[in-house]
Amino acid sequence: MEKLTIKTKSICIILAAVIIAGIIVITTVGFNVELNMKANNRIELFLDKDFEISDIKNITNEVFQDKPVVIQKVEVFGDTVGITAEEITDEQKQQLIEKVNEKYSLELSADSIETEEIPNERIRDLINPYIFAFGLASGLILVYMILRYQKLGIVSVFLKTLATIVVSQATLFSIIAIARIPIGRFTIPMVITVYSASLFVLTHNFENKLSKIKEQSK
Repeated sequence: MEKLTIKTKSICIILAAVIIAGIIVITTVGFNVELNMKANNRIELFLDKDFEISDIKNITNEVFQDKPVVIQKVEVFGDTVGITAEEITDEQKQQLIEKVNEKYSLELSADSIETEEIPNERIRDLINPYIFAFGLASGLILVYMILRYQKLGIVSVFLKTLATIVVSQATLFSIIAIARIPIGRFTIPMVITVYSASLFVLTHNFENKLSKIKEQSK
C-alpha cells in the first residue's frame, strides 16, 4: 500500500473539509439558483420598434432597485421585450410601462398586459438529460483505465478512478454551494470541465507510474 505524503494528506484534509462544509450548506440553505430557475413573474411589452437591452436595463434598475432581472428580445423581429423578475407587483408594472412609454413614445396600458407567473424549475430537471451520458462515459472510462493500467493493480486503478470522479464532482458542487454560485446555464459546462481536468491529472499520474514500472523491468 502506498504511503501518503504530507502534501497528499494536506490535500485530502482540505478536500474533506470543503465537502463537509458544502454538505452543511446544501442541507441547511440549499443551492443558489439563477433567476430563470426560480419561481418568477414575466411580462412582455410590444414596442413595435428596435431597442437596446441596455436602455431597458436602465429602466428596470429604476423600477426594481437593481434586483435581479432578465431582459430578452422576443419575437422574430426583436420588437418585443420580455422582462423577468422574482416578483412584479402591479405598482412596479405600472411604473415600468410608464417609463417605457416615455422612453419610446408609446401608449401601452398596464390593464392590457398580463403578468405571467412561472413556476420554479427543479435542479434535477436540469441534470436529468445528462445522467445517462455521464454514467455511460464514466463506465467506459473505468473499463479503459483498468485495461490500460492493469499493471498498477486492477483494484487500485478502479478505486482511484472512481474516487477521482466522485470526489472532484463533490468538491465542485460543495464550492458552488459555499460560494453561492448560481445553478443554471453554466453548471453543466463546469461539471464537464472539472470532470475532464480531474481525469487528465489522474491519467498523467498513472502514465508516470507505468513508465517507472517499464523502466524497472528492463
